[in-house]
Amino acid sequence: MKASRHAAIIALALFISSFGFAAPASAQATRTWVSGVGDDANPCSRTAPCKTFAGAISKTAAGGQINCLDPGGFGSVTITKSISIQCDHTEGGLLVSMANGVVINAAANDTVLLSGLDIYGAGNGTNGIRFVGGAKLVVRNSVIRMFKGAPGAAISFVPTGAAQLIILDSVIADNERGVEVGGQGSAVIERSTITGSNAAGIATTGAGSRIWVSDSLISANGTGISAFAGSTISSFGNNRLAGNSKDGSFTGKAAAQ
Repeated sequence: MKASRHAAIIALALFISSFGFAAPASAQATRTWVSGVGDDANPCSRTAPCKTFAGAISKTAAGGQINCLDPGGFGSVTITKSISIQCDHTEGGLLVSMANGVVINAAANDTVLLSGLDIYGAGNGTNGIRFVGGAKLVVRNSVIRMFKGAPGAAISFVPTGAAQLIILDSVIADNERGVEVGGQGSAVIERSTITGSNAAGIATTGAGSRIWVSDSLISANGTGISAFAGSTISSFGNNRLAGNSKDGSFTGKAAAQ
């Protein structure tokens, strides 16, 4: 009798401990993967990748990274935390129609990196990237094009608080508007091409907005540079602003150090 009771107690203890110490099934990974032949039901590991950015982001920890394993169209995504999406060595496609490609509405201290993406608006997309909240957005080595639906901006950076946008080595082409910065936003644009905008290629939309531009081409836009009253759009003196229906002008020159 005593032996069977002792065995039952041990079995019960083992049963309870299996719940207390098991890793949660919903644990998020620091690095996840997407693939053109993936499945969002997968854990988004390298050997079992997800299909979309939206599927992967829910399984990626804050401050983590999503990588593209192979070429694919990975869909629109809303970002609410610090995250990196990096697809520099393959096709990181993102095609939307009558919608935003990437929406960033993160916390005040969050940083987002988008690198190696081809964001395509099919001629009627609203915004390629719409930034509402966060501390910093870096867009690197990417192409954003054909966002011509209302309001139709490649990058709409209008944060609710102070925030910074950095655009490096990117092409922004054939949109209704190119890069617009409003609110308390500040931006740096370097080694990039902004062309084919029906309206302004680079614009500020608020008195407190600031943009610095370096080693970039602004051409074939309706207006090259459009500065809101009280804002600044400064050049380092090494840009090419030409061939727009109306070039506009930089409001100042930033000193090269």
